Amino acid sequence: MATNIALVGIGKIAQDQHVPSLTASPDWALAATVSRSGTVDGIQSFTDFDQMLAERGDIPVVSLCLPPVPRFDYAQKALRAGRHVMLEKPPGATLAEVHALADLAANHGVTLYTTWHSRMAAGVETARAFLADKTVDRAHITWKEDVKKWHPGQDWVFEPGGMGVFDPGSNALSILTHILPAPVHVTKAVLEYPENRQTPIAAQVQFSGNISGDFDWRQTGPQSWNIDVEAGGHTLRLSDGGAKVVIDGTALDVGPNREYPNLYAEMARLVAAGQSDVDLAPMVHIADALTLGRRVTVAPFTWQ
Repeated sequence: MATNIALVGIGKIAQDQHVPSLTASPDWALAATVSRSGTVDGIQSFTDFDQMLAERGDIPVVSLCLPPVPRFDYAQKALRAGRHVMLEKPPGATLAEVHALADLAANHGVTLYTTWHSRMAAGVETARAFLADKTVDRAHITWKEDVKKWHPGQDWVFEPGGMGVFDPGSNALSILTHILPAPVHVTKAVLEYPENRQTPIAAQVQFSGNISGDFDWRQTGPQSWNIDVEAGGHTLRLSDGGAKVVIDGTALDVGPNREYPNLYAEMARLVAAGQSDVDLAPMVHIADALTLGRRVTVAPFTWQ
């Protein structure tokens, strides 16, 4: 029998990914939404989160699709109300607040799942298995996309806590931290800030172990979501955000890409097992890049 779940924050990512995944899932029944303006046809909608928690005690799970900055307060309320919580990426605005949520979930005996949807891309597990017994000689991330297409008019991404280009960059970092056979750390970074914005629009990051990353939110035309790895005389490329994998020049059949359906299947497993999954490795890299990064001011950014 499907379990009731509430979806909080009915914006673009919720409409594009979460709602279709929940509608098709045998594990979940979308029972309510919470949003200042967005709704889902046929589903009870609330504009007040406290009211939803009070009136819908039959909903044991909450999926939060809000921006990172307001997410902590909602997650804290849900966990204290004994609800299991699933967090969109990145799971919070700071490392400390996610650590606090993990402690709160443990104290209340409920599940907290900090999701990284790109880890569920079709080629990622194949890449991880291939690299597991190898020494990585070099790796490079090329993660360039058009913010105007993927976050149209969403000023919060350029406000403090919005993380700027590291919001999509966290997708690459979630893959990198999952497939590498040994951990790495940031050693230096150059961060490009539009003169009228508070978060970077581009970044070049160097990691230990001869690993680097080039992140840019100004890409037009074809989008670039690639990770190239050289290891033990072999080459591996993950492209299309991890959906495709090529090893030594041969494209492998890794099946259909089902990132968000797989996230919700994993949430069902975690809840049934009474477990949490809180992995902050990608956020650590972002925090370190923002700490070590040399700031460069670039042209103003506007949505027009």
